Amino acid sequence: MERNDRTGPGEPEARRLERAGERRAEAAGSGPGERAGERPGKRSGERAGEEPEERPVSLGSFAYTEADEEKRRGVRRMKTTATGLLLLVALVYVLATWAKSAGVGGWPGFVAAAAEAGMVGALADWFAVTALFKRPLGLPIPHTAIIPTKKDQLGASLGSFVGENFLSGDVVRGRIHALGGGRRLGAWLAEPEHADRVTAELSTALRGALRVLRDSDVQAVVGEAITRRANAVEIGPGLGTMLEKIVADGGHRKVVDLICVKAHDWLVQHGDSVMDAVQGGAPGWTPRFVDKRIGERVYKELLRFVTEMRDMPGHPARASIDTFLTDFAADLQTDSETRARVERLKSEILGRGEVQDVIASAWASVRTMIIAAAEDEQSELRLRARASLMALGARLAMDERLQAKLDGWLEDAAVYVVTTYRAEITSLISDTVASWDADQTSKKIEAHIGRDLQFIRINGTVVGALAGLLIYTVSWALGA
Repeated sequence: MERNDRTGPGEPEARRLERAGERRAEAAGSGPGERAGERPGKRSGERAGEEPEERPVSLGSFAYTEADEEKRRGVRRMKTTATGLLLLVALVYVLATWAKSAGVGGWPGFVAAAAEAGMVGALADWFAVTALFKRPLGLPIPHTAIIPTKKDQLGASLGSFVGENFLSGDVVRGRIHALGGGRRLGAWLAEPEHADRVTAELSTALRGALRVLRDSDVQAVVGEAITRRANAVEIGPGLGTMLEKIVADGGHRKVVDLICVKAHDWLVQHGDSVMDAVQGGAPGWTPRFVDKRIGERVYKELLRFVTEMRDMPGHPARASIDTFLTDFAADLQTDSETRARVERLKSEILGRGEVQDVIASAWASVRTMIIAAAEDEQSELRLRARASLMALGARLAMDERLQAKLDGWLEDAAVYVVTTYRAEITSLISDTVASWDADQTSKKIEAHIGRDLQFIRINGTVVGALAGLLIYTVSWALGA
């Protein structure tokens, strides 16, 4: 199929891509009445004098390279050889016919018959080979230029063939089962250098993923998830159960001890402030010295009370605290009013901006920690990951049940992919072939297989000559 705008190997790549896009657009808009190899006319909507709209190439072009041109030169050499053999048998035919007409008996008839049949075989095979790539002698003979005109149908047929014979569930399942992926993966992972490689690749992927993610997005998601989770779960009963266990085990006593020590120290340091506060709350009609004596008395009693609580584990106030905490733990679990108040307090705390900032900032700390651990080859994270991979590999290499389970997962996953996305996979083949330029495709295929096809012409010449000689010999023998 000839085109006036045929591209060559020396044409710039950008222009070749542009021309391929134009041809693809023409092929997409051609109707059933347009024959491949003919330049389509103006489509509806295009006015005279206007340039057709350029469309981008949707798929990768089938570029004709220098390597293809080198192979094509070899094809041309084989064409010359096959054509030379045809000319040779034609010359032999002419000479044998001349000798026969000149009265030479015997051998000229045999040679002429062999040469004549050789020419017929050579011409027939030349026509067959040429018809694959273009129209012989440029004549519009039906069923010629097969590759340029039937390129899209060939691509669709190839896609269907691959889908039916390579992407069937039984074929994929049987192939994966025969591979023994679980055992092979286990033996591979059990090697230290392989575990190091996988660990390094996982660390790189983890670092890349963490750096790609925007902190603001992750913080918003984390904050929203924590808040939603906290609001969805009532915390009162859980807190009550935990507090009850803490009180029963005496775990709260160290907290009480700490509070008593801090309260005593604060009273010792701020005695004047306490007495001033007491005096400031006295009525205005009482004498000042009375207010002072009352303030001192209150301060001393308060200091004595706190000191006794600090120094006496069996102080009655401590027992009162135990009783209060026990009752509060029970209320958290059973009293609806207490539980409701705790829920309202929880919502108020979670709704505060400071709490949301703390939740959001937690992601930044975790992210920094993970990236640092992933970059350090001796970090606990990478060492544990490496050890886990090697342990998994050793177990996979020895445990047949685990191997069978992993193989089953791989088989099911592969079968699901090929059965669910078979149409998309096969359409990739047909769409890719359809996007190729017809001329370039024909030239490229001829460059790769044309040399072997020229041997068909040579063989046709030889076989035709032998067949002609045999037929003539049999006819001569029967006539004799």
